Amino acid sequence: MSGSSGLRVTTDKDTGVAVLTLDRPEKLNAIDVETAAELASAWREFRYDDSVRALVVTGAGERAFCTGIDRGIDVPQPNSPYMVDDPLLSIGPKANDLWKPVIAAVNGMACGGAFYLLGESEFVVADETATFFDPHTTYGMVSAYESIYMAQRMPFGEVARMALMGNAERISARRAYEVGLVSELAAPGGALAAAVACATVIASYPAEAVQGTVRALWSAKEAARTQALAHAPHLVSLGNLPSERQADLFSARRSAFRTR
Repeated sequence: MSGSSGLRVTTDKDTGVAVLTLDRPEKLNAIDVETAAELASAWREFRYDDSVRALVVTGAGERAFCTGIDRGIDVPQPNSPYMVDDPLLSIGPKANDLWKPVIAAVNGMACGGAFYLLGESEFVVADETATFFDPHTTYGMVSAYESIYMAQRMPFGEVARMALMGNAERISARRAYEVGLVSELAAPGGALAAAVACATVIASYPAEAVQGTVRALWSAKEAARTQALAHAPHLVSLGNLPSERQADLFSARRSAFRTR
């Protein structure tokens, strides 16, 4: 199976592993509406493909895994604090009822909306050069969904610092490994191969046992995650600056940051 320009999908029927690659390197693999729809469609199709037993999600190029939503697209919002239209809500495997194991292979930057994908992966493998950050607050936006997803994967204080420091700090791959967000560090350029190697091992096991284990793992935290996500749209509606003020902050953004 192959995707369009936004998403590239390859499958290895011999190993039972599929690789989904965000393929917009010129946009730092930011996700537009079309790519979001492709991701959702791919996850749902793999629910019916028994020849694929484990999956890897990654980004094309060396600069970024994913930098969240493409700021160049217009996403009209309902005029109500009780409703938010977020195209990224359906880009993850769990949001599409796929309970096959998914490993994220992170190269370069992973920020903002990338956490929708990391948050719904079973575990994360990263290049030593990868960095993680959440720029929302810098640009007058609430980090709601992103913080909720990461609060399931990292110590509270680390998530709070990342979300509140915004664009001023980036978490190194080493620090992400130390706090548990990343399970394995790979040499530069090696994250995808390392993730595929893990997926190949997992795919060699009986699928029923693997998928049952995935479902059991997620049931351990599903209630808390679901309750927290239910609050997210209201917090975003109430706390986000109007889009024109966000645009002003983006146009004046500074590139200075420190990596810790």
